[in-house]
Order: sequence, then C-alpha cells, then structure tokens
Amino acid sequence: MSAAGTVAGSAGPHRTGHRRDVRAGRPDASHAAGGLAAKRIVTGYGFWIFLISDIIMFSAFFAAYAVLSGETAGGPGGRELFDLDNVAIETACLLLSSFTCGLASIGAAGRNDALFHGAMGATFLLGALFLGLEIREFAEMVGRGVGPARSAFLSAFFTLVGCHGLHVAAGLLWLLTMMAQIYAKGYRPDILRRVLCFSLFWHALDIIWVGLFSVVYLIGAGT
Repeated sequence: MSAAGTVAGSAGPHRTGHRRDVRAGRPDASHAAGGLAAKRIVTGYGFWIFLISDIIMFSAFFAAYAVLSGETAGGPGGRELFDLDNVAIETACLLLSSFTCGLASIGAAGRNDALFHGAMGATFLLGALFLGLEIREFAEMVGRGVGPARSAFLSAFFTLVGCHGLHVAAGLLWLLTMMAQIYAKGYRPDILRRVLCFSLFWHALDIIWVGLFSVVYLIGAGT
C-alpha cells in the first residue's frame, strides 16, 4: 500500500467522524437559523390568536350592551350619567398614547435608548391618566347609587368598559416589563419581538376604545 493511500485511509475516517461529532453535538448555522425562524412564526401566530380571541370577547360584550342598553329598570340612562367632557379627555389620552407607543417602537428598532424609554414613559403616563379618569368615573357612579347592580344597562356598561380598563392596566404592567428588559438585557431579537407584540396589543386597545366611545358614550348620551 502506498504512503498516499495510508494517509488517505487514516485521514478519511477521522474526517468523517469529526463531521458526525459536529452534527451530533453542535448544530450548524442553518439549523440554528431555522429554529429561530420557527420560533418567530410560532410566537407571532400565537399572539395573533390571542388578539383575535380578545376581539371576539369584546364583540360579545358589545352585543350584550346593545341588547341591554335600554333596560334601565326605571333608573338613569346614558344621557343622565355620561360626562362627555371627561370621556373626551380619556379618549385624547389613549389616542395620544398610541402615537407615543409608535415612537417607542421606532426607538427600539433603531436601538435609540432616549427615544424608546422617553416614548414608553410618556405612553405609561398617558395610559395611567386614562385609567385614573375611568376609575374616578366608576367611583362617582357607584357613590351616587348607580353601580352595576342597579340595572341590566349598568351591568352591561360596567362589564364592557371595566373589561377594557383591566386590559389597559395589564398593558401598563407589560409596558414596565418591556422597559426593564430593554434596560437590563438590551435590544435582543426575542425582546424586540415582545415589544412588537406589546405595540399590537396597545393599538388594539385604542381601536376597541374608539368603538366603545362611539357606541357607548356618544350614542348613549344622545338617547
């Protein structure tokens, strides 16, 4: 046997075994990239399912309110209860918070700390102001003896508006979590995906509020 054949015979198995070890213990870059892409797809798909299920739930609450809006049981209706000036301030706060949330997304995409944290802080303050005004409205109504147990109309009203308020409160907690994660871990791809999901959630709440403001407050105050 020649020297070249000996070298080839000894080197060939070594190289083959080495490739086997690499594939078994260390996935190559293409496999890792495929795993990350699959994770992004699963995360996005799952979050859209969550948003759609949330919209379906609010649709059911809107339908219940539409059916029960005239069932006041001899008590006050929307014309006597709703303060459109207060609701207009709430609406302005929430819509402006959607704008600042968009700025925060731009800041995150550009790795701009000042823009991201400043815009997220403004979003939190506007959302907290909206929530405070809503809680004050509920407290004043309950103090006047027109709580959710007073009539079917008020039960539907408190359920619909209160459910939206709970979502805003959850969104504020999520917002603080995103700020803390960016501050502690930086703009990692998985954290940026969470920021994107939060933005979609917050914008969805704004869209729901526009419908709620139109159907509940504007129409209710005029009937």
